Amino acid sequence: MKNKAITILFTLGLATIINSTNALAESAPTLHSEPQQVQFQHIRNATSKLTYGDTTFLIDPMLAKKDTYSGFAGTYRSEIRIPMIDLPMSAKAVIDNVDAVIVTHTHLDHWDDAAQSVIPKTMPLFVQNEEDANTIRAQGFKDVRVLGIKTQFNGISLTKTGGQHGTDEMYAIPELAKLLGEAMGVVLQADNYSTVYFVGDTIWRNEVENALNEFKPEVVVLNTGDARLDGLEGSIIMGEQDTLRTIKHAPQANIVAVHMDTVNHAALTRKELREFVQEEGIEKQVLIPEDGESLKL
Repeated sequence: MKNKAITILFTLGLATIINSTNALAESAPTLHSEPQQVQFQHIRNATSKLTYGDTTFLIDPMLAKKDTYSGFAGTYRSEIRIPMIDLPMSAKAVIDNVDAVIVTHTHLDHWDDAAQSVIPKTMPLFVQNEEDANTIRAQGFKDVRVLGIKTQFNGISLTKTGGQHGTDEMYAIPELAKLLGEAMGVVLQADNYSTVYFVGDTIWRNEVENALNEFKPEVVVLNTGDARLDGLEGSIIMGEQDTLRTIKHAPQANIVAVHMDTVNHAALTRKELREFVQEEGIEKQVLIPEDGESLKL
């Protein structure tokens, strides 16, 4: 009888412990098992703002007013002045609350005189190599950093990725290869936030495919303007078919298509891309924001 009583008391005590543990588990704060949203704002062309929590990056700022510059010589529709449209807000509003700038390369449509004049010279800037770093330091900027693998900023990792700003045939022409130069992509990662991959000014390459496979980003920003040069086949950046390729290699990702309707040599418009993605039935996965539009991703 005594042993039976002990058994009953032990069972009741064990049940009490289990119930208490369950109650504590229910009252404990839930850790984020799914990535929190990041905020993406498309400004114009390839210029974007990306916010992780309290940290905001400005990517590839081209901040000049409409018609400030001549069109790019030797490219499609070079007679058209650029930018072809105005900013959706003032340049000062673009840089409000920005903590750092990422310049994928120093072509005019990614880093222009207007951006150089309005961005504070003490702002941290991330670039692809020492050549670009020296160029931007010579413009008076004091805190220019070259990206590598998991370069840290405010608890956010930034990793440089590769690509090629045109076809092999274009790069076989020395003068043209020098003009096209190098351009990088960048992957941004932070704990409990979606991974974002800015592919940059590149055509589809193994480097892009490898980055998609390695990082498995939830958000992929594609420069899809299908920019063209005179007298040469092929593009120097992505086009409509590359949205399909990206979905094939990153079915988990939202694709954000930018770099359209602003510079003369971009042959693909947002209207045309919207029609294409609807025909292909991928409109829910390919987002084509208007200038100034914000997305939570």
